[in-house]
Amino acid sequence: MASPAGRPSPLTMDNWFARYSMTGRVPRILREVLESNPDYPASIHAAIERLRQDLLDGAPIPMLADEPAPAPDYDDWAAAYREQRARTQPLTWQHNVWFFAETFLYRCLIQAVRWRETGRDPFAPIKQAELESERLWAAFDQALAIEEADPGRVYHLLLASLWGNRADLSHVAGDLAAGAASEDDLLVDDRAALVEHLASAPPDAGPVHLVIDNAGLELMVDLALVDALITDGHRVVMHVKAYPVFVSDATISDVWQTLAALEQRGGRPRALAERLRRAWGEMRLRLAAPPLWTSSRFVWEMPPAMRQVMSQSRVVIFKGDANYRRVIGDAIWDERASFAEAVRYFPGPVVALRSIKSDALVGIDPARRRALDGEDTRWRTTGRFGVIQFVGAPARRFPV
Repeated sequence: MASPAGRPSPLTMDNWFARYSMTGRVPRILREVLESNPDYPASIHAAIERLRQDLLDGAPIPMLADEPAPAPDYDDWAAAYREQRARTQPLTWQHNVWFFAETFLYRCLIQAVRWRETGRDPFAPIKQAELESERLWAAFDQALAIEEADPGRVYHLLLASLWGNRADLSHVAGDLAAGAASEDDLLVDDRAALVEHLASAPPDAGPVHLVIDNAGLELMVDLALVDALITDGHRVVMHVKAYPVFVSDATISDVWQTLAALEQRGGRPRALAERLRRAWGEMRLRLAAPPLWTSSRFVWEMPPAMRQVMSQSRVVIFKGDANYRRVIGDAIWDERASFAEAVRYFPGPVVALRSIKSDALVGIDPARRRALDGEDTRWRTTGRFGVIQFVGAPARRFPV
């Protein structure tokens, strides 16, 4: 599907961070997969190493194999692949639209490790090490310091959920997770309007959809936020990835493993997990893994059935950098454009909670944006800064 009129083009490999990602960061991730899964068969090791070398060499991007039988998402990937080949010649790992290449790379990895045959998460050892980290539990204890009866719990946990997004195992921003965030780090804060919107929900309002990002600390804090939303009377649908991507992105299996870890921890973490399990049993909490979140498609390309579901939601909250890129078309917008303008296609209220880890950007005050550019031209890729952007009103433009 073509981009909506007036939308800027997505980032390509001409962007310095895209080049760094596909020549440095992602090949390193593939090496870590090899090292953390030494018991993979030789054929899988060879397939991962071949994928890694192709990245480094800038080889042509191949289409997925259709053996032993086409996967459920094969046709959509084939269509996306044809679209990219029609737009980009030659289509190689170093000459492409970055969002397509990066998402397709992880799909190629899923093929290489034969995940559909085993269900084995190639990132499981990395995720497990994070789950056993005392640093993670210390940070989570801080998030749980807010009392369950506190009427401002959702307001505070929205911020904790945002900064939990720093804990990304595929990005250097993960090193910031345990550090305190400054007020100056939050570039947009629409929490008050969002909380007011949630509080005004009628009894028959649709559920809150939370499109989550990373497992580990971020998922734990997200679960605390979900608990607070349910306590306030909302139904919640948690959207996760259909298969493992971006190292630490959460899957349905990660949700259940995290709940088990919370129960094993005892005390308030255990009580939280028990409430969430009860909410799931009572269908106040649901889990979903739509194929869209692991595809190369942007959100305006959502299928009609998903558009219908989104239109009936109380609000849809998108967590993290990759989801933000998917929402705004992975583009750098004109400095006067607002977040509302970028998501005018969306069928209902929408929120972005994002620690900024790539150049795609919209809706930052132009003066602040220019000041940050003057201080550090690469500030958008550090994970230090964040936004909480809420849209429930018509689009506007910033003054020049």
